[in-house]
Amino acid sequence: MAALTVPARIEELNSVNEFLESRIPPDFQGIASHVRLAAEELLVNVFTHAYDGGPGEARVECRPARLDGQDYLFFSVTDWGHPFDPFDEAPRPDLDLDADHRPIGGLGVHLVKSVSARHEYRHHNGANIVELYFAKPE
Repeated sequence: MAALTVPARIEELNSVNEFLESRIPPDFQGIASHVRLAAEELLVNVFTHAYDGGPGEARVECRPARLDGQDYLFFSVTDWGHPFDPFDEAPRPDLDLDADHRPIGGLGVHLVKSVSARHEYRHHNGANIVELYFAKPE
């Protein structure tokens, strides 16, 4: 299992993007931008909120996976900050409002859900684990 662990700092996004570029197989290059978008949205939330500005880490994993007989690209983010299920606890954005009138929060998680075929959260042994599956592009 190839994974990358980085300090919980915004400056680490470049390292994560380099890792993703090295891990996304040619068959999935058509959705590489979706994977990078999801990674950035999830990691910025971890870096900003999980550790209340204190030190911490995030681990990312990216690899091909087979689920229900289909090929997917698996991507996960693990942190050891405060328990938080982004798919359940993040506010739901009101997409009917224009950007000037929409409250801050929830849009990034909405985008992550929109670009992934499947999303899951679990809290296990003190870790927040977000798992995403991306469908192979046609």
